[in-house]
Amino acid sequence: MNKQTHSLAEFLKTIRKNRGFSLRAVEKATGISNAYLSQLESGKVQQPSPIKLNKICHVYKISYTEVMELAGYPIPNRSEETTGYSRIGSRIGPVTEEEEDALVEYLEFLRSRRRKGKQK
Repeated sequence: MNKQTHSLAEFLKTIRKNRGFSLRAVEKATGISNAYLSQLESGKVQQPSPIKLNKICHVYKISYTEVMELAGYPIPNRSEETTGYSRIGSRIGPVTEEEEDALVEYLEFLRSRRRKGKQK
């Protein structure tokens, strides 16, 4: 087991225990088998699924970015981030194409109101 996997494993196990969750409770909340969770916490899972890590982060209310970094995934520097896509996506979750169109239309409306207000 490499150092990153070990620190991720310890981190997740510590957080789970501090939150008072059993593996079965996390399984129920995330849909991730307790066997996988146990292997993740023991460091046997070498490349954990980002999707599963995201679910765990949501339940534990911890930073997805921090967990991804502990898992050894590359994380862009904040200065390299040029869009708000990841932030807004994490706040509203998955949307349908129709919802996306409506959100874009509403955002354009808000921005046009702001521009008109500045022109006065």
